[in-house]
Amino acid sequence: MAEAIVLYPTPPIGHLISMVELGKHILNSRPSLSVHILITTPPYNPGDTAPYIAGVAATNSSITFHRLPTISLPPEFVNSRTHHEDLTFEVLRLDKPNVLQALRSISQSFTIHAFIMDFFCATAVTVSDQLNIPGYIFYTSGAASFGSFLYLPTLHRNTSKSLKDLNTLLNLPGSPLIPSSDMPKPVLNREDMAYKCFLDCSIHFLKSSGFIVNTFEALEPGALKAISDGLCAPETRTPPVFPIGPLIVSQEKKGASAAGDTPECLKWLDSQPKGSVIFLCFGSLGLFGLEQLREIAVGLERSGRRFLWVVRNPPVSENQNLATSGKEDPDLDSLLPEGFLERTKERGLVVKRWAPQVAVLNHESVGGFVTHCGWNSVLEAVCAGVPMVAWPLYAEQRFNRVVLVEEIKNTLPMNESEDGFVSWEEVEKRVTELMDSESGNSVRERALTLKNEAKVALSDGGSSRVALTKLTESWKLG
Repeated sequence: MAEAIVLYPTPPIGHLISMVELGKHILNSRPSLSVHILITTPPYNPGDTAPYIAGVAATNSSITFHRLPTISLPPEFVNSRTHHEDLTFEVLRLDKPNVLQALRSISQSFTIHAFIMDFFCATAVTVSDQLNIPGYIFYTSGAASFGSFLYLPTLHRNTSKSLKDLNTLLNLPGSPLIPSSDMPKPVLNREDMAYKCFLDCSIHFLKSSGFIVNTFEALEPGALKAISDGLCAPETRTPPVFPIGPLIVSQEKKGASAAGDTPECLKWLDSQPKGSVIFLCFGSLGLFGLEQLREIAVGLERSGRRFLWVVRNPPVSENQNLATSGKEDPDLDSLLPEGFLERTKERGLVVKRWAPQVAVLNHESVGGFVTHCGWNSVLEAVCAGVPMVAWPLYAEQRFNRVVLVEEIKNTLPMNESEDGFVSWEEVEKRVTELMDSESGNSVRERALTLKNEAKVALSDGGSSRVALTKLTESWKLG
């Protein structure tokens, strides 16, 4: 019987891309396998994943996508939720019977050696257990934040307070000291549904056959050692950890438009001096309110630096910083300060909604990156050797900022006020500091070192290649 693995990503595009890249990575190592990817219903609509899925399917004959039956959540449930993660967890809970049926169906024609699930899907390990298929957790962010989730049951037992109320520094295994308020947003309030779901996931992590993490040894040695040594789950056995990253989308896939033309922003970068441009982009879901957008514009203008800035329409609610529905192209003249585009046209370019991020980061004109600290973006910057300014917006991004600034040291922090607002003075200060200061030079040198270490990790005999080999050899393929 033919041999296969089954991948189960959570719906958002960033998680889907990471899982697909994992599948490609495994195929490069074990081309005799076929990869089956289960696609579940997105509980909100930040953008259409169908074109991406169709592109992957058309260019990779060994990858097959299986769309699970559509699940519709009741409007009253959707409207009553505090966190978008609540919606994701509910869809995944309702999807379990569909996952079981899909695995049974695939196993009629294939020997399934592994069921690899996104960490959001961790409770589905009980489904693969029913069919005696080894289940693995794929964590799409870094080892340090994964360690914090592994340690969550310990934190839960050691205090009766919510993390948001502790007002203390947390000493988590393998991480720098983390302010309790900088833990991932969905776990700050222990009364929230998202907290309870993540706590349940953390317990199920330990029932898996192993952890696959999108990082590499030289990037997070302390965090990986803490997980491997069992320090993050001190009261039970810790499965083996396989750091197989950095997994990112190749430049070729993202650097051209659908028509094959070079995007305007890349042509513009061609005309800029080497290392002179700071790139501002906040992921596939990141949003800013109108007042914050204008504050960024003032900071960029006053900095005098060259910039490439991706702008989206602001959310309906000023305190929302995550896109949960599709957006139209923004009207830049109405969003940005009067005359801003005209005054900065010789040294700045504002792009609507999207830019080919990997291609931009790898362009020789780009010398810095203001990012929301989503892990895909972090790894793309690491592989390009570009230093960062960290401006976290949601999920585990505040945690990532601490790790990047204090531990990895390739990033400067963007500091916000208590209500999360960032002043134009702070924008100007950090942009200037990154592009022209001793501390900017320090993170720049570190970024170039990490770029080389990322290449080594993925090369023959490198740490990530060795980890992937250990993982696939454990499947005892025919």
